[in-house]
Amino acid sequence: RIGEDFLPYIAIGHRICAQAQRVGNNRGHRLNARDIDLAQLLDPIQDAIQFGNHRVGLCIVYRNARKTGDFHYRFFVYTHAPAAITCHRGLQLLMLISCSNFSVQMGCNRLLGRSVKGYRTVARKFLYFIAAMIVLVITGAFVVNIYEKELTEAAFVPEAKFVEQEALATSIYDDPDMWYAMGGQTSNNAALWQPTGAPDINPRGPAAIFFVHPTSYFSKDSWNVTLGDADAEARTLVFLRGLASPFASAGEIWAPKYRQATVGAFLTDKPEGKEALDAAYQDVLQAFDHFIERQPADRPIILAGHSQGARHLTYLLNQRVKGQPLAKRIAAAYVVGWPISLATDIAELGLPACTTADQSGCILSWQSFAEPADYSRIIEFYSGTTGFNGQSRRDTAILCTNPLNGGAAAKAEMSENIGTLKPNLDLSAGELVAGAIPARCEESGFLLIGDPPELGAYSLPGNNYHVYDIPLFWANVRRDALQRTRAFLAK
Repeated sequence: RIGEDFLPYIAIGHRICAQAQRVGNNRGHRLNARDIDLAQLLDPIQDAIQFGNHRVGLCIVYRNARKTGDFHYRFFVYTHAPAAITCHRGLQLLMLISCSNFSVQMGCNRLLGRSVKGYRTVARKFLYFIAAMIVLVITGAFVVNIYEKELTEAAFVPEAKFVEQEALATSIYDDPDMWYAMGGQTSNNAALWQPTGAPDINPRGPAAIFFVHPTSYFSKDSWNVTLGDADAEARTLVFLRGLASPFASAGEIWAPKYRQATVGAFLTDKPEGKEALDAAYQDVLQAFDHFIERQPADRPIILAGHSQGARHLTYLLNQRVKGQPLAKRIAAAYVVGWPISLATDIAELGLPACTTADQSGCILSWQSFAEPADYSRIIEFYSGTTGFNGQSRRDTAILCTNPLNGGAAAKAEMSENIGTLKPNLDLSAGELVAGAIPARCEESGFLLIGDPPELGAYSLPGNNYHVYDIPLFWANVRRDALQRTRAFLAK
């Protein structure tokens, strides 16, 4: 298929168990399968397995946590290997099970008058139980490895047939309620959020920015979200704060609501998945046409999107920019978190790749991984897809733009990073940290950022920092967007 989708392999990799409530510093581990809330995962595509709300919680986790320093808090265990947790009434046993030696540390708050002998009997029985649970969990891990695709589909892919959506009313995007951010809107605009430490952005640049948000709909009830879905819209506002906000330096942001495809559309070979994505794109296309019609002919345009949003941008570039007068109005296109083939895609998108920081009318794209990076799954499925020119993407180079220097060089030291957005635990606020994250484009086309940074609980297996593609370089992206806008005006 032309432009065939492979997002699940960008963002999943192995398996993740999200934690219901983060407590203290979890040292980067991903544990506790109880009460999974996919909103916590911040970005659309993660394979979560939930064992339910039971007194005994079991969790299969990514084996290569790669960080030392196990941490326990109350009944939850943060460790490197399959962990079993239980609570005996009046007797708290904290089992720290290490993948290196499976040593056990036990502690109790009180014995409630029980004898030491009675306690030992209870503890022995408990250890037998734990041993049985470990065997069960390990067995489950093998089952997951064998039936991973089937389990993923069962968890996220809608079972219903795709129902073709009614076309939106021609004038629907005249309604401000159809936009998360609408140009000069100054109140209730999440895209104008700024982190602590961000310098003043007045005066803003003169550009009009069209931003397409990533997937925020995780339900398997339908293939596409219904407009007004409260959960999806709440997640989207989080995305706008972290991903759209740096572009506000360059001008006014327009971020449309659209009937996005559910996360399950990326996790299946069913034709309904492609149909759902095509339907979502039609809304984006309609919003984009509305947006362009309302911009002065001499106003610079910036296109920006992440993940599913970036996927839709590639189609906009192919269908609305390539070979059209509009191409001369594009200051830059930020197609982030989505692979673009230099051989089969870039010529069909109507703009060249950015190679200098002061270049305008070009495309930037990157996918972030800490080291050691495992992007084998992305490569595997990328190789099986077809580019916009109708040719296979197999063995073709992936566009990688270093966001620290605007593509001027493959490598940039951490000193060139003028501000990484570090969010707080509930993602309601954040601060800029300068000089913390380096970046270098590897020959494979992936952006490597060195050792895994402590940004939160949402990095993905394989050291995939897809969720943080823009926050990692927030201040540099902010500067880059304004600089390319000025370069456009200087032509």
